[in-house]
Amino acid sequence: MRLGFFIQPVHPPAKDYRQVLREDREAVLLADRLGYREAFIGEHITDRAEPITSNLIFIASLADDARRITFGTAAVTLPSYHPAMVAAHVAMVDHLVDGRLIFGIGPGGLLSDAEMFGNLDIDRNLKMLQSMDMILAIWSGSPPYDLRNEHWTVSTARTRDEAIGQGIVSVPLQKPHPPVVVTSVTPHSKGLTAAAARGWDPISSNYVQPHWVATNLPRYLDGLRQGGRPVNASGWRIAKSIFVNEDGRKAEAYAKTPDGPHGFYFRNIMRKVIGNGRPEVFRAWPDQPDDEITLEQSLATQVIAGDVSSVVDQILAFRELVGEFGTLLYTGHDWMDPDLDRRSMELMAREVLPRVNEALGEDDGA
Repeated sequence: MRLGFFIQPVHPPAKDYRQVLREDREAVLLADRLGYREAFIGEHITDRAEPITSNLIFIASLADDARRITFGTAAVTLPSYHPAMVAAHVAMVDHLVDGRLIFGIGPGGLLSDAEMFGNLDIDRNLKMLQSMDMILAIWSGSPPYDLRNEHWTVSTARTRDEAIGQGIVSVPLQKPHPPVVVTSVTPHSKGLTAAAARGWDPISSNYVQPHWVATNLPRYLDGLRQGGRPVNASGWRIAKSIFVNEDGRKAEAYAKTPDGPHGFYFRNIMRKVIGNGRPEVFRAWPDQPDDEITLEQSLATQVIAGDVSSVVDQILAFRELVGEFGTLLYTGHDWMDPDLDRRSMELMAREVLPRVNEALGEDDGA
């Protein structure tokens, strides 16, 4: 099992924006020093609690400081942008980080972003796929491109001058393009199967109950078969809220109480997701009545916390429930106590993961 890092991020809206960005950068740099293999970054435009407005810009700011880790966008909300702009920006960042880039895409789950960009009342999944098809066509094609669909037109036919480099979109360093991943919050997702058949891999969300996460594996494997790809779960990434400390009681008090950073995270995310009409992802069992879903339940059932031995046992139990997967993405939360949060990341990398892999008879794939 490999270890990665993931931040949406979610912070108190009143927290100084500069401090938020500094702490999020520091968390990724710490992950790089500790040997985390990947760092996935979310983005939203219209959310002061999730204030990284461009994960590509954020990654570019780390290009010269984090020299080992592979960066991932989780996700670029394709319906919000022109595909030619995304194609060019992703290509540039792929070069900036020497090919250490994973291109995560999504339709955008934040409804205020959808409203801002005129996407609130349309099929955003379809628009995402049309955008991605155009991006891939730009990267694999040649000027003047001449691409059209119901949302966008791409052409440089009237202004192309290849002798001076004009009218040509840059392409990524990685060939044919960076690996593509999609985020999944939907139980029994048919979209995940279609994505895997196209050569894309999934990230299952940390705020989805484990019994729903388990439904992603057969869908993913089915997509691998359809796409003629090797049928194994090594490309499946699962994000998880985890907190570890030498003192197990301190860890649980920090991560499983409503007033802690994980409590703030789930309170914020639950209001958004349930408000979007998706309460089912928080159900502790499939037919749990929605009026029984509480913040305390989510903290109790969806957060792994404790001392090293306890966290190892909880991760092994989680894997037994959801099935085999390739990468565990430690989900970063607001640094309410920076020393505790740094220590948790250290213990996760240096003590928890090695013991998990020893129990599984695996390694981290390095």
